[in-house]
Amino acid sequence: MPLRELQYPTEPYNKVNRLKDRADYSLETIHQIVNSCPMLHVSFQPPDSPFPAVLPMIGQMGSFSRPSADVGDVLDLYLHGYVSSRMMNMARNNPDASQQQQQQQAQAQEGRGLPITICASHLDGLVLALTPNSHSYNYRSAVLFGHAMPVTDAAEKLYAMELITNGVAPQRWQNTRVPPNAAEMQSTSVLRVRIASGSAKIRSGGPHDERGDMEDGALLDRVWTGVVPVYSVMGEPVAGEYNRVGQVPAYLEGWRREANKDAEEHAREAAGGGSAAKS
Repeated sequence: MPLRELQYPTEPYNKVNRLKDRADYSLETIHQIVNSCPMLHVSFQPPDSPFPAVLPMIGQMGSFSRPSADVGDVLDLYLHGYVSSRMMNMARNNPDASQQQQQQQAQAQEGRGLPITICASHLDGLVLALTPNSHSYNYRSAVLFGHAMPVTDAAEKLYAMELITNGVAPQRWQNTRVPPNAAEMQSTSVLRVRIASGSAKIRSGGPHDERGDMEDGALLDRVWTGVVPVYSVMGEPVAGEYNRVGQVPAYLEGWRREANKDAEEHAREAAGGGSAAKS
């Protein structure tokens, strides 16, 4: 853990302007939101389209040069994709991608690569108020801005593939057939995203209504207000058609049960405005 809490620089493109009290620029908060999000949405600008493209992708934050780095440290984002996808081709053909061949120089050139924006969001509750305009969500969202370049070093690529796989289900990498064979390595691309900046926005707690509505006794007697906690639940595993393992492995079942418990506790704590999320 860093000696002091690190924060991303506040730039015009990442600054939270509305409801500033919900903003958080700390690396730890932002990285936790990203790493716990099962699906990231990645935006980039294709040269042949008038519209930005958005892709659902999986990824994890980590550091190849410092594998033991804490979530509150400076980290890169690794994204997994198919080798011939449009985004991978754009990053590969980017004029700055040649810097990847010179590892030391690439480490120093922070502003090189394909510009992309990454969004991660968690819904923690439906906040139901007296009037439709006062309804809200309890949520945690994070946005990262950075430059993506293909990972060409074999050791770093394996590191990123393991990192992403274990981000889906802890310990899954070592409990499968690894390392990937040559065909798998060739058909898979990994992007390393050097993060320029980022921000998070978090809401927790119950409903907040206008004073006039709060003073309307008949309205208070008629309309239920409160929070419906929302959280993802991982159901009972369903064995594959050719599965020959009798029981769900302990590492997978233990993680599933603990993750479900943590998700429910977080959503319920956020409903009460507790320490699980920022008001």
